[in-house]
Amino acid sequence: MRRTHRKPKHLEPTKLFRVNRGIHAPIVNLIDEDGGFRGEMPLDKAITLAEEAELDLVEVNPTANPPIVRIVDYGQFKYERDKKAQKQRAHLKKSETKGIRLSIRIGEHDLVVRQEQAKRFLSKGDKLRIELQLRGRERQHPELARQMIEKFTEVLKSDPELNIVIEEDLTAQGGKFTMLVTNKKV
Repeated sequence: MRRTHRKPKHLEPTKLFRVNRGIHAPIVNLIDEDGGFRGEMPLDKAITLAEEAELDLVEVNPTANPPIVRIVDYGQFKYERDKKAQKQRAHLKKSETKGIRLSIRIGEHDLVVRQEQAKRFLSKGDKLRIELQLRGRERQHPELARQMIEKFTEVLKSDPELNIVIEEDLTAQGGKFTMLVTNKKV
């Protein structure tokens, strides 16, 4: 029996914050639980103030000189950071690459349908890969394939709602011609 070894999923590196006695700097800038700036003070005094408030001392900016620490409930602080990061990931739109296949012998109505489909994909923010496969005797006329794809992109460029940019020029590989276009927002 063959064993398959799966690579571990790469998780996003989460920013770890030093807390209480894990902070190394001898002098820190302190922000209290109400958000007020207390100024520079020794680390021991800042930890004592945090313990009196029954909260944690969290290093929020370790690169500052001296580092900035804040008196907060660490669990709540971490929860709010995670929620904020999750919300940002949800708002990111991942653009997909959609494909349209053409043929040299495509009918006029079918070509119009493909153009409307392409416009819909591009207006949604997706990239569009235009493909044309030559078959049999069609391979003797690659210039017809180039003309068909160029005609197709000209129709897309003529649409005033779209700002078409050619991301990958027309490439021919064997009997397959491809071009990648996208709609750049102004």
